[in-house]
Amino acid sequence: MINRDLLKRLLETFGPSGNEETIREVIRQEIKDYADEIKVDALGNLIAIKRGNGKKIMVASHMDEIGIMVTNIDENGFLRFTNIGGVSPFTALYQRVMFADGTMGVVGMEKLDEMKDLALNKMFIDIGACSKEEAMKKVNVGDVACFYTPYVQNDDYIMAKALDDRIGCYVAIEALKALKDCPNEVYFVFTVQEEVGLRGAKTAAYGIDPDMGIAIDVTLTGDTPKAKTMDVKMGKGTAIKIKDNSVLAHPTVKNLMIETAKENNIPYQLEILEGGGTDSGAIHLTKSGVPSGVISVPCRYVHSPSEMVSVKDVKSSIELLVKVLEK
Repeated sequence: MINRDLLKRLLETFGPSGNEETIREVIRQEIKDYADEIKVDALGNLIAIKRGNGKKIMVASHMDEIGIMVTNIDENGFLRFTNIGGVSPFTALYQRVMFADGTMGVVGMEKLDEMKDLALNKMFIDIGACSKEEAMKKVNVGDVACFYTPYVQNDDYIMAKALDDRIGCYVAIEALKALKDCPNEVYFVFTVQEEVGLRGAKTAAYGIDPDMGIAIDVTLTGDTPKAKTMDVKMGKGTAIKIKDNSVLAHPTVKNLMIETAKENNIPYQLEILEGGGTDSGAIHLTKSGVPSGVISVPCRYVHSPSEMVSVKDVKSSIELLVKVLEK
């Protein structure tokens, strides 16, 4: 069963990179009865420890999302902005955004002769203000917003903002709840600032010094019309990463995942992502090196306000993570 109430809270909560306080508290409340110890480190990573006598394993899923930051407010109350993470002007155009206090706005653009010339510096946010003074009663330079779309789910798919990587957080939370007889000591880390350079995972891994690292994140698919060629399809199972731009999955970890999936008849795919990276990119370079891999949830329309994943893929990702940690 998919916990729709939890997913709604995870996916609709505000939490752009560097502003994870609210989503961190949502996750903390959900996991507080399932971990032996919970702490927050200096950078803001939420770390839940499941004690054991075996290997020290770090499971990382990032709780931050892409967003925007106000850089200027003009005399008519329109907000200029910059990106936090990978924000495309074409996916941002005419989308709603939400600030931390609930203030809503819509992204507009200047008149352009050619849409190919669309760029973030040609765009603005309209919060319905008529002057700079009126706008500044609600928003100031440096304020941050996330994109706003409601969570939608049916029996087959989930569609929402921030599935990258709140769906990874969901997988980790459900695995933590399901983990009963674990021989290992597992650190479930809900990381900050992944979208701006894997920053939370870097500091958390340094502090934990794990024997193995597993990131839980989304990956692209190659199954939409005329998509870039990629072997991953939505609905065909969890994806076990071979490589991306940040990591070559360690053979030991990769093979452990593949063998575990086969042993337990868990549907899986092999993933080669030609762009992007995950928290494992920072984890595997920690100190003298950490064997690391990634369990990925296939996701369409990544870094848009309407990302989409398969319910079946989410379930198989949870099952694979639990079985791997129990080994």
